[in-house]
Amino acid sequence: MTTRRFVVWLTLLCFLTVPVLALAQAKPEDAQAWVKKGIDFYRANGKDKALAAFSDPKGEFVKGDLYIYVLDLNGKMLAHPKADLVGKDFMVVKDADGKTFAVDIVKTAQEKGSGWVDYKWENPATKTVDPKTVYFEKVDDLIICSGAYKK
Repeated sequence: MTTRRFVVWLTLLCFLTVPVLALAQAKPEDAQAWVKKGIDFYRANGKDKALAAFSDPKGEFVKGDLYIYVLDLNGKMLAHPKADLVGKDFMVVKDADGKTFAVDIVKTAQEKGSGWVDYKWENPATKTVDPKTVYFEKVDDLIICSGAYKK
């Protein structure tokens, strides 16, 4: 293959890859399915194993910009693929707009058992702060959450 032909193929490959990568962004229904998968894992394996699996940044519950995090009923982060967030009181954590989004998550989970909350958070795939919607379900004394970026 000539150098010129190789460059043409490489250029085409780059242009074709960009739309495919854009399709990889999680959608709200993916986040909801991810929570259901997490709940199934929790019920089959127990709390300790589930929290460890949800906190593993290279584990089965992290896929691109899709991941699970878990809050307790007081808003304390119990599991997250970013280890420095585990153990923090998220009731006082604010998003990019100053919203204490975990307050809404905990309140809705306690009152309704599940729901959606919107906030702005750093996208691990792009490293930019983007609008996000999170789906969550209360299971026992846990709130299992996963979100999708809207950008």
